[in-house]
Amino acid sequence: MTGFRRLVLGLEYDGSAYNGWQRQGHAPSIQAAVDAAFASVADAPVSSLAAGRTDAGVHALDQVVHLDTVTERDPRAWLMGANSHLPADISVRWVRPAPEGFHARHSALSRSYRYLVLCRPVRPALARLRAWWVRRPLDVQAMARAGELLLGEHDFSAFRAAGCQSTSPVRRLLALTVERRGELLVVDCRANGFLYHMVRNIVGSLVAIGLGERDLDWLAAVFASRDRRLAAPTAPAQGLYLARVEYPHGFDFPAPSDAPGDL
Repeated sequence: MTGFRRLVLGLEYDGSAYNGWQRQGHAPSIQAAVDAAFASVADAPVSSLAAGRTDAGVHALDQVVHLDTVTERDPRAWLMGANSHLPADISVRWVRPAPEGFHARHSALSRSYRYLVLCRPVRPALARLRAWWVRRPLDVQAMARAGELLLGEHDFSAFRAAGCQSTSPVRRLLALTVERRGELLVVDCRANGFLYHMVRNIVGSLVAIGLGERDLDWLAAVFASRDRRLAAPTAPAQGLYLARVEYPHGFDFPAPSDAPGDL
């Protein structure tokens, strides 16, 4: 792309009002808002590409995006200009020239997602679009032990939504932790990639175990079956956050925000 220069940027957003990252003709999207904001600064059309295409209602602490432009601006001008054109629920945290050969999606080594479960008997007001409210107590230790069964490289078909377009159901789950922080349960997952609804489907099954409705033997059998119909229902979108995208050494970007973890 002679004459073009590539920018890389980090975004945080509340996905509640959007039909996901990807541009759609019939509904608002994060991508459309970002492209419009940067086009205003560039005074020319731009098209962004994200490290992960978050679904409707899903949030991001550090979505990594690249875009190509012929327009010359310094990083601060891009940052301040784009944020002045973005709605309040989307913010560009940083902008910098992309390293040579960088691609937001293909250069990524792994992605991390965080899921928040608010565990208390009374329904929330402030967290209603930021966490999954579960009114009964959850056994965090049982959930953590269940998560350990899923670590490693496996066929994750049992946690793959029907609309998944990936050519392979095999993924390498590098880490899965469950931690209590007051009334919140924080589930952190890191993998070399995720299938459609994979994190939400895993969390749904972990919560079933935490409630005592299912046990570890059930989860092991579901996992081995590779049958999505046998797993628990999908956890709601509002508790899910794209937390971090990891790249090889040399693609060193600012650390993500850690805000959702105590709300």
